[in-house]
Amino acid sequence: MSREIAARRVVVTGMGGICPLGWQWDEIEARLRSLKNAVRTMEAWQDIKKLNTTLAAPAADFPLPPERYNRKTTRSMGRVAILACRAAEFALADAGLLEDRALLSSGRVGVSYGSSSGALNATADFARLVDIREVEGLNASSYIRMMSHTTPVNIAVFFGLTGRVHTTSSACTSGSQGIGYAYEAILHGHADIMVSGGADELSEAAVAVFDTLFAASTRNDAPHSTPRPYDRDRDGLVIGEGAGALILEEYEHARARGAKIYAELAGYGTNCDGTHVTQPCAGTMAIAMRLALASADLPPEAIGYVNGHGTATELGDIAESKATHEVFGARIPISSLKSYIGHTLGAAGALEAWFSIAMMRANWFAPTINLDNVDPRCAELAYITDKGLDLECEHVMSNNFAFGGINTSLIFRRTP
Repeated sequence: MSREIAARRVVVTGMGGICPLGWQWDEIEARLRSLKNAVRTMEAWQDIKKLNTTLAAPAADFPLPPERYNRKTTRSMGRVAILACRAAEFALADAGLLEDRALLSSGRVGVSYGSSSGALNATADFARLVDIREVEGLNASSYIRMMSHTTPVNIAVFFGLTGRVHTTSSACTSGSQGIGYAYEAILHGHADIMVSGGADELSEAAVAVFDTLFAASTRNDAPHSTPRPYDRDRDGLVIGEGAGALILEEYEHARARGAKIYAELAGYGTNCDGTHVTQPCAGTMAIAMRLALASADLPPEAIGYVNGHGTATELGDIAESKATHEVFGARIPISSLKSYIGHTLGAAGALEAWFSIAMMRANWFAPTINLDNVDPRCAELAYITDKGLDLECEHVMSNNFAFGGINTSLIFRRTP
C-alpha cells in the first residue's frame, strides 16, 4: 500500500435518518431527554393467530415531497427503499452535496448500504405465486422491490451515483457493516465519498421471527415499560423501524470543499463467531472491539463511551456485557438506545452511529431507560441510567451483533 493511500483519513460530513423518535436530531434529542420510548401496541396485529407479541416502534411520520417521490421515481421502491432514499437525501443535503450533480456522478461517490431484506409486500407477491400458482400481483418492478440489495441500488439510481456499490444484508449489522465497508473503500482509495448506512421497514414477518424464538417482549399492555436492555426483568426485544445514513468522505477532499466535519471514523472491526447462528459468543465479540481499536491505533482507555447493541434478550445482553468488560473493564459507560426505538434491525447500526456522534458532540449520553435492576449475570459496567451522563470525551464506540454471529465495532473521534 502506498504511503499516500495509507495516510487517508475518513470523516463524517453529513448525517440523517428516520426513526420512531422523529427525523430531525433536535426532536430526537428532546425525546431521548424525555426518557420515554416510542413503543406502542399494534392493533392491526391482534388478529394474527398464535403471535404472542403485538408491540413495535414504527417510524415517525416524515415529509416526502411529491415532486421528487412520485409514481415514476418510486416504482422500483418498497417502503424500505423509500426510507433509505429519504435518509440518504437528508444526509446528502446536510453534507452540502445534494445539488452537486457533477460530483455525485463523477464515479468517485459510491454507496455502501443494507437492509435485512427487501419489501415485505413484494416478497409476499412472489410467495403467492408459489402457493396458488398464479402471477397475479407481480410486475416488472416486483423483484427490484424485493431483492436484498434494493436499498443501495435505489439510492444509487435516485441520486445518480456511479461509484462502487456495496450491499450489506446481514440482519442487525447491515447498517454498521454498510458504514464499515464505506470506510474501507475510502481508506484504500477506491472512493472519495460514500453514502453509507442501513434501513428496515416494519413487518409482521420480522416480528414473527423473534416471536417464534421466544425473544420478543410480550408486555402488550405496558408498551412504555419495554424493552429493558441489561435488566433483570427483561422479557425480550421490540422490533422498530427506520433508516440511517452517514456521508463518509476523505478528509482532505472534505477540507478542500469547505465541508463541515462532524467526526472522524477512526476505526472499524468486524468478524464472525463461527460457532452458532443465534447464540452469541462473548470471546469473538471482544475480538471485534479489539480489531476496531487496532484499526484506530487506540488503547481501550481512549474510549469514553460505548453505545451497546443491547437488544434486551437474555443471551445477547449477557454475552455483550461480558465482552465489553473483557475489553474495557468495569469503568466504561454504556447504554442501549434500543430502549427508546426498539430494534430497527438493518437500520440499527446506522441510527446508533448517528446518535453516538451527536451525543459526543453534545457532551451528553442518553441512559438506557427501563433499566431498573441490572441482571446480576451481566458483567459489571458503568451502565448509564437516570437522566443520562454529562461527559466530554474524545472517542466513542458503537457496537452491533447479528444472527450468524456477525460482530461489528465502529470508533468515532471528536473533531474540532
